[in-house]
Order: sequence, then structure tokens, then C-alpha cells
Amino acid sequence: MPTTPTAEQARRYADRMLVEIAAALLQRDHRRYRVVCDQVYTSPLDPQAVDAAVSHALEQAVQHAWNSNWRPVELDHTLRRYAGRAGAPKSAGNWMAQLLADVTASRMRAHDPSTVDRRWAAELAAVEATVWWQDDAGQLAQFGARHSLERLKVLGGAFELMRWLYQELPPLEHAGHAPGAPVRPRRAASAATEYADQRMLDRIRALLAKAESTDFPEEAEAFTAKAQQLMARHSIDHALVDAAAGTGDGPESRRIVIANPYEGPKAMLLQVVAEANRCRALNFRDLGLSTIVGFGPDLDAVEMLYTSLLVQAIHAMTTANQRADRYGRNDVRSFRSAFLSAYAHRIGERLTEVREEVDAAASVGTDLVPVLAARTEAVDTAFEDLFPHRVSRTSRVANAAGWASGRAAADRAELAVRSPLPATGER
Repeated sequence: MPTTPTAEQARRYADRMLVEIAAALLQRDHRRYRVVCDQVYTSPLDPQAVDAAVSHALEQAVQHAWNSNWRPVELDHTLRRYAGRAGAPKSAGNWMAQLLADVTASRMRAHDPSTVDRRWAAELAAVEATVWWQDDAGQLAQFGARHSLERLKVLGGAFELMRWLYQELPPLEHAGHAPGAPVRPRRAASAATEYADQRMLDRIRALLAKAESTDFPEEAEAFTAKAQQLMARHSIDHALVDAAAGTGDGPESRRIVIANPYEGPKAMLLQVVAEANRCRALNFRDLGLSTIVGFGPDLDAVEMLYTSLLVQAIHAMTTANQRADRYGRNDVRSFRSAFLSAYAHRIGERLTEVREEVDAAASVGTDLVPVLAARTEAVDTAFEDLFPHRVSRTSRVANAAGWASGRAAADRAELAVRSPLPATGER
């Protein structure tokens, strides 16, 4: 007569089943994966032992994604896209994303908080990755109760999440510091430099906040132009300091989520903002992600400016006066796509004009030109090393009215960019 396994035996057997599931996924043995999943569903083992093994296996799958350079916000964004394309209801995508967030929070406890940089911590907060459950042994059961899901449905979601993490995600280029990863050596900045940098970033954020909040397009464009001036000046200051010291951290890479809808024009906007600030950008359309390469202060500028301009562009787009064409057609989607494309194109021109004016003014009486040329070459080299086999694509604009309206929205305050540079004491 079979004996009931002890709690320790049940835990070990459950762990072995989950290890076998992970191995089958890594080996792409789909048949074995399905067989072992079915064994888990029908297992007579204590559900708490099985759930604990599933939770641990999920943590290992998340760590596998981190080791492939995926970050929390990127995983959340890509999982929701995947669920939508797979035809799952939005509610299913939401609870799967929350399960991923819970596993992320649980896995973070394995890492020393000192290895978690501020960007990673901000992403954890953005996806709401917090430990809310009372007892780790009952984590999945509590998750099911919280979302009104039956246990088998939670298990099925957990196995599908494991499959997605192991099989659907391509490895990405390094972008930022993941918990537990070796810390790259960086040049230590003085307290005075850090304070000055923070003051400058605060001023830029304040200008962009004003640009986003005003209802007057000319005012928004003027605030944005001023912010670009400060960013360009800040970039030059860092370039000169690095050149004088003969040291620097070198170019880095950073990824930005490009959300639906109108991903193409949004990626174009990021690209022109990057180029206007001495960075390079590459869009991964299938993933809804773009990578920007540049020096740290320039990457900060690109991220802040892109986020603000996107808010401004969406506001201008939704208030634009769209008219039917001569055939009576009124295609909102093509109009808005063309609007954003034109907006991005013209904003890129204007931001570059501002940067070139700042460069020209700062170059008087200095050796700035070779310094900036060296930084541009370093960024280009880093970009080519990361993406030697990239393929360029062109986009087609199908709505002339949208293009004209978008360009006009980006061009209203052209004269506002001619404001003088701030005095040194104002920076």
C-alpha cells in the first residue's frame, strides 16, 4: 500500500518536476514540457509544496531574463504586447503581468540592495513590484484569491509565463546595471559636480514641465527650446571636463519603451531627439523597444526631452483640426500617424538648430570642435559595435493633411529658439 510522502519528500519531488519543466523549455522539448505540466496538474502532492516549487521556478526564469539583459519595465511592456497578439483577453494580460511583477519582487530579495541602481529601483516601482503577500509558502494561493482565479488557472499562467521567459525573449544588448551583475568601474564625480548636475537636471525638468502644462503651443515650444539649450550646454561642459582630465566613462546604452499606438512615428521622434543630442538610436519594432547609445549626460537629456515632447505631440495631435479629403474620407489613424511623423521630422530639425547655435557660441576661444568630434566618433564606434548587422527601414506617409498639420504644430515657435544662452552663473 503506497505511503503518503513526507513534507520534505513532497517538496523535493515538486522541485524535480519544475526543474524538468525548465530543462524542457531550455531544450525546446515541447512534448516533454506539456507532459510534465500535466503531471503537475494531476499531482497528489500537497498543493503548498507544488506552489512553492512553481514560485521558485518562476524566480529562476525571471533571473534568466535579467541575465539576458531584460529590465523590469521592458518585460512588463513586452508581456502585455505578447498577450495581446496571442489573442488573450486584456484581463488575462493584466493578471499575467501582475504575476510577473510579484515574481520580480520576490526575486529581488535574493539581491543585496546596494547592487540595485536608481533606474532599476524606479522600474520596480513603475511595474508595482512589491511583496504584498503574507506567507511565501502560500504566495500563489494568495495571488489566485486576490485575482479571483482558480488554482489550475494560476498554475497554467505560471507555466505559460515560464515558457515565455525562456523561449520568447531574445537576448538583448547590455543596458544599465542589473542586480547581482558585476559593477562596471565608473569615474567618481565630486560632490560639487554631482550637485551642479542635479541643479541643471532640475532646471531642465522644470522647463519641460512648463512646456507640457501650457495650453499655448508657442509657449510650449519656447520652453522646450530653452531646455534643449541647457542640455546642449550641459553636454559641452561634461565633454570639456572629460577632455581636460583625460578620462571619462565612455558611451553607454539605454533602452526606451515605445508604446502603442503609432509606434513607428514615436520611434522616429526618439531617433531625432537622440541625433540632436549626439546620440544614436535603433528601434526594435517587433519588441516595441528602442536602444539609444551615447554619453551619460546626453542619454539623460534624450530621455527627458523625448518623454516631454511625446506628451506635447500627443496633445497637439488630439487637438488638431482634421478634415476629410476631397473624396470625403476621414481616416483618423493615417492622419495621426502622418501628424506624428511630421512633428518628429520638424522637431528634429529645430533641436539640431538649437544645438548647433550652442556649439558655435561655446566654440569661440576654445578647442571644442575636436573634443566634440572625438565624442561623436566614440558614440558611432560603440553603436556600430553593438549593432553591426542592423537593417534600416523607411516609412511611408499616406496622409498629406496629417503631415502638414504635424509640421505646422512643430514649427509655430521657430523664432523662440533664438533666445540667448544663459550666463554661466545661471546654470
